[in-house]
Amino acid sequence: MVPFIGIPHESLGEEVKVCVVLKENHTVSETDLGLWTKEHVAAYKYPRHIEFMTALPTTGKILKRKLSLCS
Repeated sequence: MVPFIGIPHESLGEEVKVCVVLKENHTVSETDLGLWTKEHVAAYKYPRHIEFMTALPTTGKILKRKLSLCS
């Protein structure tokens, strides 16, 4: 599961951000991931911000509030 969250934007209200944790021995660039999502999701769902993380903040479920603070 890859969490998609909304982050504040001055004129739009919110933009889409995705937080990605890669599996061991897997790699993908931000550019490649961005190109793939442009081909597979609607324009309003396309993440404008992509962040790679080593682990997601969790207490049994993903803490989306902490994800929006990460940069």
